[in-house]
Amino acid sequence: MRTVLLVDDEKRMLDLLELYISPHGYKCVKKHSGKDATEFLENEQADLVILDIMMPDLDGWQTCAKIRETSDIPIIMLTARDDKEEVVKGLKIGADDYITKPFNEKELLARMEAVMRRTKNDKEDILKFKGLVLNEEAYEFTFEKQSISLTPKEYSLLALFISNPNKVFTRDHLLTTIWNYNSDVEDRTIDSHIRNVREKLRQVGFPVDEHLKTVWGVGYKWSTEGEQ
Repeated sequence: MRTVLLVDDEKRMLDLLELYISPHGYKCVKKHSGKDATEFLENEQADLVILDIMMPDLDGWQTCAKIRETSDIPIIMLTARDDKEEVVKGLKIGADDYITKPFNEKELLARMEAVMRRTKNDKEDILKFKGLVLNEEAYEFTFEKQSISLTPKEYSLLALFISNPNKVFTRDHLLTTIWNYNSDVEDRTIDSHIRNVREKLRQVGFPVDEHLKTVWGVGYKWSTEGEQ
């Protein structure tokens, strides 16, 4: 399930966006300010931001610029004014698209799909790290040309870690992103998958203990520093 971060100071608009979007397979996270939105993205992941322009304190342009300092997440900006100068300003700051209120539900969903499809195609499908190569499109994983057999969950875990170096993932977060809050999954299942990944990487000679680290009492992270 893809996650959409909705940012608007009006609760009514947030509720309306969620009403339109959630039935189509999206998880909606609602934030009432630019500050709350940027803080969320510092610690959590989303697939798209729908961002209102006219907000107090940190407006949509400022929020967009701040997000772009650290993330290339797709951003669609919402405005009540159909002003070409505003459109140009938003696009220059880093927005991917622009839609004017009141908007058509089908148009909004189509623009969301188009933006995410476009940005996905712009990204590299191959992840590399010190001899490790993950080909996400072909679901192939190698270390120095040695093939490594992974289960789908193990592959998803490694891809998540390597795509987000030095970020600590809690067990709850891994349950959400990899297992989709499957009620049958417990913490020890995650720990078991991590052990399997470590063992498979050790077998091909990759120094996994230097990089896939346990953060005691919290979860796991992929360290790029290569030291204990």
